Amino acid sequence: MLVGYARVSTVDQEPEYQVRALEQRGCSRIFTDRGSGRAKSRPQLDAALDFLRRGDTLAVWKFDRLARSLRHLIDLAGELERRQCELVSLTEAIDTGSPGGRLVFAVFGAMAEFEADLARERTREAHKAARAAGKRWGRPSVFHDRKTVQVAQALLRDPTVSRAEVARRVGCAPATLRRWFPRGDPAAFSGRVRKDGQ
Repeated sequence: MLVGYARVSTVDQEPEYQVRALEQRGCSRIFTDRGSGRAKSRPQLDAALDFLRRGDTLAVWKFDRLARSLRHLIDLAGELERRQCELVSLTEAIDTGSPGGRLVFAVFGAMAEFEADLARERTREAHKAARAAGKRWGRPSVFHDRKTVQVAQALLRDPTVSRAEVARRVGCAPATLRRWFPRGDPAAFSGRVRKDGQ
């Protein structure tokens, strides 16, 4: 069976041109979403994927109607392949049921992996540059603030307050509290308050 999927980005757009093209291609069932391609929740796409059975083909007017990124497209194509289904784009004239279509997706997969490698490399270089400049990477800990350290120390000295409650009151995870105050000892503060901490 040929199953169609159409999507328009806003509620005031109409998907008729996509639906018409999918019908002309021979789709016997068409699912339509309205919303951004970056939205994680697309109920009709989920319904289309649930509807597909082994040997079926999912057809779209254009790949950007289906996937929010190249990586997402590759993942969807891989999922369809595992389920022994095919994927067709009418505009790009790509069909994973043909040798040429499979080759294109192999190239897409290599490009997506290359893009991911570049992103990881940029992140590593940014970390190195930040450390070399003496900067901390990521969100500062609540214990970089002198007042928070003092509050935590006072609470840790109170035998009626549990460590979990101390962590909750200062706004950190219990594991973070243990890391900065080994054994829950208020005098064993293991960090260093930033110069701008009050």
